[in-house]
Amino acid sequence: MPGRRHARELAMQALYSIEVGHTEAGEAIAAVVEGVDNTETRQFVNELVFGAQTHRATIDAEIAPLLRDWSLDRLPIVDLTILRIAFFELRFCPTTPPVVVIDEAIEMAKRFSAEESGAFINGVLARVIAP
Repeated sequence: MPGRRHARELAMQALYSIEVGHTEAGEAIAAVVEGVDNTETRQFVNELVFGAQTHRATIDAEIAPLLRDWSLDRLPIVDLTILRIAFFELRFCPTTPPVVVIDEAIEMAKRFSAEESGAFINGVLARVIAP
């Protein structure tokens, strides 16, 4: 599994643990990267988790108007977590091409959420980068 894809999945798991289990960020990160030897993967997990947490209010404020007939509190936690990671990358990680961020988010949704989540995530993120 490519390092960055793996890091995104680990970050999603850590953010889920923070949200659902009320785990501290450092503890959640430590749990998901245990056994990961790749330093770049570990660093990217840290960047995504702490970045998404630090900018959460801004990210949520940007996500909310794009949801069309949904609200943040109605979204499945996995979908919301994936959106937060993707928004963080789109807004604060300019070296990652937007198409890569969106593709990775869609793939995570397909793998970890409901069948229709990939299309939903795609629709929300497409509105972010639309001219």
